Order: sequence, then C-alpha cells, then structure tokens
Amino acid sequence: MYIKGRCIVSACAALFVQQAMAAGMDCTKAANVVENTICASKELHELDAQMGMVYRGLMKASVQTQPELKRSQRQWLDTRNECAEDVSCLDQHYRERLQLLQAAWKAAVVFKPNDIDKQVMDDLQQRIQAMSKKDPEFALERTLASLSIKSPLTTFYAESDDGQYSEKTHFPKSSPKGVTQSEWKAMQASNLDADTELGQTTFNLLDLDGDGQRDLIVQTYTGGTGLFSFFETYRRDGDRLTRRTAALGQESGIGSSLYSISDRGANQSVNWISIRGKVYAAYRDSSYGVDNVYLLSPLQINVEVPLVEVRYRYRLSIPRTQQKEDKKTTYTLKPGLHRALAKGLATIDKESYGNGEERKPICPIPPSANDSEEYYGYGAGYYVIEPVADFPVIIASECFIARMNNHYGDYSKKDGLYAQMTVRKPGSVDDREREYTVNGRRSLNDVTTSIAKFETDESN
Repeated sequence: MYIKGRCIVSACAALFVQQAMAAGMDCTKAANVVENTICASKELHELDAQMGMVYRGLMKASVQTQPELKRSQRQWLDTRNECAEDVSCLDQHYRERLQLLQAAWKAAVVFKPNDIDKQVMDDLQQRIQAMSKKDPEFALERTLASLSIKSPLTTFYAESDDGQYSEKTHFPKSSPKGVTQSEWKAMQASNLDADTELGQTTFNLLDLDGDGQRDLIVQTYTGGTGLFSFFETYRRDGDRLTRRTAALGQESGIGSSLYSISDRGANQSVNWISIRGKVYAAYRDSSYGVDNVYLLSPLQINVEVPLVEVRYRYRLSIPRTQQKEDKKTTYTLKPGLHRALAKGLATIDKESYGNGEERKPICPIPPSANDSEEYYGYGAGYYVIEPVADFPVIIASECFIARMNNHYGDYSKKDGLYAQMTVRKPGSVDDREREYTVNGRRSLNDVTTSIAKFETDESN
C-alpha cells in the first residue's frame, strides 16, 4: 500500500487537554478535602486529568513495570494528600509527578529496534538483491510493492465550511462510507476537528498494529514553498483514538509528525508494508544514486530506526536530439559538440573537482581573470534541483564549466533518470547558460543496512 506526503501547538494542546479531561477525576464523586480542593480549581483539575491520561498510557505501554508503577503512584498519592487544601503544594506535587511520568511514557513508547527488526532489514536486503536479478532498475519498488499490507483501507476527507469563499474545513458531520459505527464513535470522541484547521486534510483508516482494529492516518497538506504534506497517526484505544505523540504532552506541536513529504525540492514517498508480522511505514528519501528507506514504527516515536540503503550505478548519455527553449521543437547536436559533452559527462564519478584538501580549478585561470572564483565551480544552485557534479567540457579547445543536475534521483520506467547539463564559459561577458538534456539508466549496485537516526523535531 503506497501513500505519497503539522500540527499547530495551540490546536494540539487543546486536543491533548480535551482528551485528558475526558479521563480525569469525576468531581461528582469527590470524597475528601484534597479531591474537593482539586475539583474547585480548574488548573488542578486539568493537571489531575493529564495525570490520569499519562498514567494510563504508561500502564499500557510498559506492562513489565506495572507493579512498580502502581506502587510508586500509591506512594505519591499519600504524599499528595498531605497537602490537604494547599493549592500551591498540590500544584507543585502534580507538576513534578507529571514530568516524571511523561518522561517514562515517552521512553516506553520510543521505537527501539530489536532482533525482529534487524531480521526484517536482512530480509529486505536479500529480497531486493534477489529481485535485482530480474529487474535491476526497479528492484526496490517491486520488493516494497510485494510486501504491501493487505488490511482494508478507508479514505475520506475534511469537508469545506459553508460559504463560497471559505478556506476552512471541518471533520465530516456524518459517518463517511466504509466507516463502521464503532470507528465513527471513536473518531467523534477524539476531537479530530483540530487537525482540519491546518490545511487540506485526508483521513485514512488502516490497521497499523495487527490487533484487528483500524487505526488512523491523518494527512495534512500545508503547502508553502516546499508544498509540504504532514502525516500523523492515531492508535485505536478502545472507545477513542490516541495520538501517537500523546506521550510528548502539550509540546507535541510543530514538526511532531510521523513523517513529512515535500513535493518540491525532494524525492520522497512511503510504502506501508508488513513483514515478519510487523507493520512499517517504509519512508523513502532519495537523491542521485541512492534510495534511503527508513523503516518507521507507525504508532511509536521514532528516533533510531532500521535503514536500508540502496545504491545505483548509472549509464549516462547525451541525446543527439535536444529540445529548444520553447520545449516544442527540437534540434540535432553537431558531432563535435556532442562528443565534447559526452566526454565531459563521462568524468562524473571518476574525478572530484573542487573537493578534498587541495582545491583545484575546473578550468585553467588566465592571468587576465578578474574573478578567479569563477573557475572553481559552476556557482550557486537552486533548491528544487540536486547538483550532482561540476566538471570541465572542452569545446573547440576552450574550457567550459558544466554541471549536471537531476531531481533527487527521480526515476521512471519510460524516461529513466531525467537530468540536465548546464554549461557556462568562466570569465565571459556573455553569461548565458547552455542547457542540454541528459538521459540515464540505472542498475542496482549495492544494498546495505544499519540502525540510523531519523531526523524529526520530536526526537530531540
């Protein structure tokens, strides 16, 4: 199953408090001075509710430590009760205990790769290598597709608010098609409207932990310069859905998504796969010559995760037929120019210009040069394309500086690697660039595995 994709702090904090309050002390049953004092204070009642939510979350997340957790909580309650009607005393005790429990909950739900996860990495490595014998170009894609989870998926969308020009959306007011009555009640109890305030929102129901109950994937498109989509998950927890980052408390705001997808200046995607009885979000972040596949645990906080790295070699070529600037008409490269471009392109991966301890110019610097820096590299790039290499191209005995760019390893069956070569003459008053299409066909070169840090704000 394949899906190609933030939460504002105030919205997340509101959701966290509302979910906590639903699990807090029932003040109609307050039985002593301390409980009456807590119920008379909004702040204390909220702290007590948060305490209940975190405590229950920790009990579920860490079964082995339940006896010790119960003992320490009873001990804390005895100490708390000594505060009696002292609001500041109660406030301090709650905040100290809550901080300890939240730290323990976070530690309990952090994904810690075990022997099964390491076996999964080895399985993937072997499967990809075996598939490369049949399809050296798309061994990774075919392997991930073969492991796609079979659980039924239901997708629905946030609805637009009334009004012709309204840009706001809200959670559906009636149960979408394919959603069971039990799932609908759980979603209604979880105040998912907070997510729809952030951008175009898509909801996906899918069983992510194999317990027979479907969990929730929320995709929020926020746009911006990078055309970002953020993906977060909610675990089905009885009669409600609990956000994956609930253990982070009210600070689980901006950046605390399971993963994000940029549709500009990146080549990223996700396959939901099942292997050895476990479900992973196989998050692929690509660049020229490499696919990095991070195996994310979908309902946990991910810090260090299994990484499968697939590397490719390319057969690059310069087509004789090139498009003109209007992209509608073509022209044919002259034989001498075609040979010069092809010879320069052949130096990629063989030499490294401008790197290492000794910095060397790509083209010889003439004594008359006004700016010697022009001869060391092509110059500044643009973030939506990936610069692969700078290299010299000799055309009619003159040295030009060329750069090959691509779109972060983007690759298709029809076109292969779509790349461009831009060429300029250093020191020339004519600063026009010449641009040529480069074609590339890849084959798998190597597959390696490791445990690597997955960079998200929540892991700090």
